[in-house]
Amino acid sequence: MKICVVGEGAISSKHLDGLANIKDVEVVSLVGGVAADTEAAAKKYNIPHWTLDLDEGIHRPGVEAVIIGSPTPIHAKQAIHCMKAGKHVEIEVPIADSLADARAVYETQKQTGLVAMGGHTRRFNPSHQYIHNKIKSGELKIQQMDVQTYFFRRKNINALGQPRSWTDHLLWHHAAHTIDLFQYQTGEPASHVTAMQGPMHPELKIAMDMNIGLRTPSGVICTLSLSFNNDGPIGSFFRYICDNGTYIAVYDDLFDGKQNKIDVSKVAVSMNGFELQDREFISAIREKREPNASVTQLMRTMEIMDEAERMMKKAG
Repeated sequence: MKICVVGEGAISSKHLDGLANIKDVEVVSLVGGVAADTEAAAKKYNIPHWTLDLDEGIHRPGVEAVIIGSPTPIHAKQAIHCMKAGKHVEIEVPIADSLADARAVYETQKQTGLVAMGGHTRRFNPSHQYIHNKIKSGELKIQQMDVQTYFFRRKNINALGQPRSWTDHLLWHHAAHTIDLFQYQTGEPASHVTAMQGPMHPELKIAMDMNIGLRTPSGVICTLSLSFNNDGPIGSFFRYICDNGTYIAVYDDLFDGKQNKIDVSKVAVSMNGFELQDREFISAIREKREPNASVTQLMRTMEIMDEAERMMKKAG
């Protein structure tokens, strides 16, 4: 399968690392936003073609699918463009930074019938898969999820420490992971939402601290704390408080409530969540089926973020 990857930054590199381990897949074009960085990334990953023009990249001979890892504000526009050109799409989190744009992506997928999947890696991390499998088998029931998503990002820089041309967002990017995962793991849509935000950054014009509460119809709750002000370890730390044990997930690794590491190496064919996510995208295309984390499955998450944003704006 020939694939075009969009984006030359940190997230796209994670996909390129994962794709290198998948049989019968070839990245034939890299579409970027900065010429020097795009050329360097293409050279590093031995990609035969690079361009700054999306149309040029997705219309390379034989391209069937596109993985979009570009800046958040253009995810929806690029995804819709690719689908209208007949290409399957995997869109990094979030699929859009507004509910209206998410609905436009959803409608385009329905019209075209193509595979459209969100890059919700948490569904695929072996740590979270381990929990999911125990829930499905009846061994576990979640009582509460307590999640901390922390960065130290008081300037507009990316994960590589480089200046960003756009501004990342705690709600429309980082909260999306947990809101989706909570509903995926409980098997229920969240029916109650609370949200508060701290002061706005004077230059970035975004809230640097935020908390979101969720509850399902059966009473399972989630408390999510997010910050760009935390001077410490970066990333998301998930605590599952269950009826039969407590588990702490940190990306692909899993620990019990007493910090003993749990072996999750046999959960899937890889310990790399990005690789597993891309494997699902490719398999869904080949098998002509809806993927796990399809755009359809993500719409409630987008609705919740819209509700949370309106709630925070109303509170001032």
